[in-house]
Amino acid sequence: MINIPKGTKDVLPSDSYKWQYVEDVARDVAKRFHLKEIRTPVFEHTELFLRGVGDTTDIVTKEMYTFKDKGDRSITLKPEGTAGAARSFIENGMKNGVLPVKMYYITPAFRYERPQAGRLREFHQFGVEIFGAKGAETDAEAIVTADTLLKSLSLNVKLYINSIGCPTCRAAYNKALKEFFAPHLEELCYDCKTRFEKNPLRLLDCKEENCKKINVAAPSILDYLCDDCFAHFEQLKTYLSLAGVEYEIDPRIVRGLDYYTRTVFEFVSTSIGAQGTVCAGGRYDGLIEELGGDSVPAVGFAAGLERLLIVMEQTGVTIPETSAPTVYLAGMDDACRKKAFELACALRKAGVSSEVDHLERSIKAQFKYADKIGAKYVVVIGGNELESGVANVKSMATGESESVAFTQAVAYFQGKQGTL
Repeated sequence: MINIPKGTKDVLPSDSYKWQYVEDVARDVAKRFHLKEIRTPVFEHTELFLRGVGDTTDIVTKEMYTFKDKGDRSITLKPEGTAGAARSFIENGMKNGVLPVKMYYITPAFRYERPQAGRLREFHQFGVEIFGAKGAETDAEAIVTADTLLKSLSLNVKLYINSIGCPTCRAAYNKALKEFFAPHLEELCYDCKTRFEKNPLRLLDCKEENCKKINVAAPSILDYLCDDCFAHFEQLKTYLSLAGVEYEIDPRIVRGLDYYTRTVFEFVSTSIGAQGTVCAGGRYDGLIEELGGDSVPAVGFAAGLERLLIVMEQTGVTIPETSAPTVYLAGMDDACRKKAFELACALRKAGVSSEVDHLERSIKAQFKYADKIGAKYVVVIGGNELESGVANVKSMATGESESVAFTQAVAYFQGKQGTL
């Protein structure tokens, strides 16, 4: 038997409605904020992620699925959605159109890491990217979009915000970090010793317990912000207050990707243990230029669908199942099943969700099956019904029955479907 690869998961027909619900809510929120969908390839040239995500990040150094194609080109399955969206923004000349460009995506992504609750090797993201607007109100709008999504899914989460400054003020902060960590260098993990030289800010993102203990006393980036970054952060707080979004400042948030500047944020739930972040993002004003485009400001976020679903399940959020058919057509014999099939085709063509027997069950067994799949009505077709052209329609909710002519079935059930 061939088993599913480690770190992946089947979405079964019995559960797919949950995913569809979350995706539908996400698309509705995107529409409210005038975000248009972008779809980028599942794989890109590896260089995109080396330059975009950052060669000192865990994603690039440990987690990417990279391979050579038949043309000996290095290809990588996308580990996140922002780099591909940014590449598309440049390649398709979106800067020359109407700004800001506001887009969203629902995409699979791939990272080779230890599978755990809410963290798989193949996972799915709802992401938002806004290119071409530099003001703090745009940061706030991205955060409000994420907040609206999470509240629309009935999730109780906490928002943490921070600013990690710009290249100017971060240079001074990196110097302060190196001075702080230098006496502890031998106590740091192997990865942090590398980060110490290449990108000290990454030291604050380490998940190793010993490194986390040392990090507690590290200097705060907020004490090193330049005047412009400080003013931007103050404006962000003002706009979040105007939107009625509660937040807490956490100077330890740096995010795990190198492209972030100024605003970074996380929405956190405690329902899934150590991996409590269900949505995160920030500003990345240097990314487009780093990938070969002009200097274009940008901000965005991503939410993992698997994590959202886990938190919804663990906090008792009810997801409505809408896949039940409106009508089940039960035929007593071969001729009656043919009529049932004919009517089902007509109903489906008219937009009415319908199902018929495929296993030559008895009428009793067909009623049990109709009840099991949640059919709202059952149409019984026997010899008498076939001869008269009039079927018996039973409501599964009330048990009441009425007669409906075959010729009126489409109109009858179209009306019923509108009242469900």
